[in-house]
Amino acid sequence: MMGSALRRGAHAYVYLVSKASHISRGHQHQAWGSRPAAAECAAQRAPGSVVELLGTSYPQDEYSNLTRKVLTRVGRNLHNQQHHPLWLIKERVKEHFYEQYVGRFGTPLFSVYDSLSPVVTTWQNFDSLLIPADHPSRKKGDNYYLNRTHMLRAHTSAHQWDLLHAGLDAFLVVGDVYRRDQIDSQHYPIFHQLEAVRLFSKHELFAGIKDGDSLQLFEQSSRSVHKQETHTMEAVKLVEFDLKQTLTRLVAHLFGDGLEIRWVDCYFPFTHPSFEMEINFHGEWLEVLGCGVMEQQLVNSAGAQDRIGWAFGLGLERLAMILYDIPDIRLFWSEDERFLKQFRVSNIDQKVKFQPLSKYPPMINDISFWLPSENYAENDFYDLVRTIGGDLVEKVDLIDKFEHPKTHKTSHCYRITYRHMERTLSQREVRHIHQALQEAVVQRLGVEGRF
Repeated sequence: MMGSALRRGAHAYVYLVSKASHISRGHQHQAWGSRPAAAECAAQRAPGSVVELLGTSYPQDEYSNLTRKVLTRVGRNLHNQQHHPLWLIKERVKEHFYEQYVGRFGTPLFSVYDSLSPVVTTWQNFDSLLIPADHPSRKKGDNYYLNRTHMLRAHTSAHQWDLLHAGLDAFLVVGDVYRRDQIDSQHYPIFHQLEAVRLFSKHELFAGIKDGDSLQLFEQSSRSVHKQETHTMEAVKLVEFDLKQTLTRLVAHLFGDGLEIRWVDCYFPFTHPSFEMEINFHGEWLEVLGCGVMEQQLVNSAGAQDRIGWAFGLGLERLAMILYDIPDIRLFWSEDERFLKQFRVSNIDQKVKFQPLSKYPPMINDISFWLPSENYAENDFYDLVRTIGGDLVEKVDLIDKFEHPKTHKTSHCYRITYRHMERTLSQREVRHIHQALQEAVVQRLGVEGRF
């Protein structure tokens, strides 16, 4: 479900599958940034033009802001590539749910959807999840829009309403999600999420509870920090207990028994109460996912008025980086055999500790410019850096911010670290890329260069 954009600190319920840690790259050499062709700089299409994506044409308008770099990543589906580290995490979670939760006829209780199209409507991505029209998570600066009505999903929760409306009451959704973001070893504009939803009828929730027949799911009362206005306290506490038990078993399956866990109260528009789960891993508290009791308004609107439920979401990259000790999110897109062969294991539960590839030296260049008087968004700059430099860019840091005392113009200075994951970069090729970036930032963003 939603996350980071909803609340920048929520790295795992990244949109109830909070904004935790990310990725997705394009096909080989282009993904590694090869050449900054001028056409690659076009972050937006002119109004009136059309973009073709996954066999469908989408007319462009003033909302369109997809970069070609991002478009080349759509359809890669790393989570479905056998023996990829993200595939391993997905399979381990799926296996756990298949084994632990069985339906009445001996079939898995949870169904799995891992091939749904990443193109969704803005209604699916926001409105269906009760995200207000003026919520900052809708900003162009944080999302990739095909046009005003269609976008690349910012979270797998975009499919939640449709699956509930189809009559499903227990499912996992896995897929690539897209968000404009900063540039460092933990963030990438395309990453992968896994989210789960489970609904309960009155009979299912209170089965086995003494005098359960007399208990109710719903009441009309007032909202508090502990429950929604339509839920009884008994129902909420049982759903919350089931949710936390489910997640405790899941992380024990992934990380091993004896793991220290804590729950942190938080906020998501589509759950209440809401929590983030943190684990103590190697002496450090790490947030791994977000979760909560589903907003009944959302459940009702999907046609399940007689049910109450929970949902949780996590970032696959986040878990893989922790479990396999992978230091840089760009590695997930590497086609270097030295990386990929480390995850070709005969048993998906086999422990893997990533052995670092040779670390090639970085090349560091600064870029500074005066900002335009209006309409400058930092994520526009980051997107342009990714478009020109591709995955050669390891990170970008804002190292200086200055306001001229007389003109009151603001200057930003960014330090860009270039590093190839598979070879040593030459001064010449980095200079070529950096000069292309200087030209593009003036042309595309309307800044005044200080180079």
